[in-house]
Amino acid sequence: MRIQAGVAGQPIAHSLSPLLHNAWLAAAGLDADYRAFGPADAAGFRALVAEGRAGRLRGLNVTAPFKEQALTLADEASVTAQTCGSANLLVFEAGRIRADSTDGGGLMAALADQSPGLLLPDQPVVVLGAGGAARAAVLALKAAGARVGVLNRTLARAEGLAAQLGAKVVDAGALDEAVLVVNALAVPPDIDMSRLRPDTILMDMTYRPLVTAFLAQGRDRGLTTVDGLAMLIAQARPSFRALFGVDPPPVDVRSLALRELGETP
Repeated sequence: MRIQAGVAGQPIAHSLSPLLHNAWLAAAGLDADYRAFGPADAAGFRALVAEGRAGRLRGLNVTAPFKEQALTLADEASVTAQTCGSANLLVFEAGRIRADSTDGGGLMAALADQSPGLLLPDQPVVVLGAGGAARAAVLALKAAGARVGVLNRTLARAEGLAAQLGAKVVDAGALDEAVLVVNALAVPPDIDMSRLRPDTILMDMTYRPLVTAFLAQGRDRGLTTVDGLAMLIAQARPSFRALFGVDPPPVDVRSLALRELGETP
């Protein structure tokens, strides 16, 4: 029986997840398909998850705005998903739903790949945003020993996230000392790059465009940057294993993705 899986979000047409997973599926020779689903709202997402519970889907990656809802619909969840309060992976098996979050691991792998000299223990970092992606980032960075501050326009959301995950709510002044600034917002952040340290590393969890305005401004200052595509690929690897039961084959999916983005590999 053909395995069906996919990614759910809104909007979703921009997602490169089908490109990555289908390249791995072809190389692995699996009778499976991975596609994009775009539920219009929370009710539509709930109906899609019900399809999975009924056995018509093997699993789903989940992106904005459904990550927090995904966790509430699961029968069981990993400690990581429970702690960060959101899930980007749902696996359906025998009428039950298992939730996990691979975003944090993907973030750390991207940092290791594109800024290998970064030392995080007891260092100040700032996460911009307070949604599901920001939660995963805060959790992973705290686990790495960093002192994490959360900067968000809506103070109440920042306070809720910080209280749950043991981070601090900070203002723009915290950017002065940060060794790492992670953008977990869906829109370009409005920060003053001139106040950053010359060795500050910038990471954007968005990958369309590959070099976002946030990263471009950092590069103009000579800062090291980490792109969201590195994180997307890194978080997709454990998702592929969970969905299809095998490791991703050694395919250069970054080059495929860069061509799709109109970038030079």
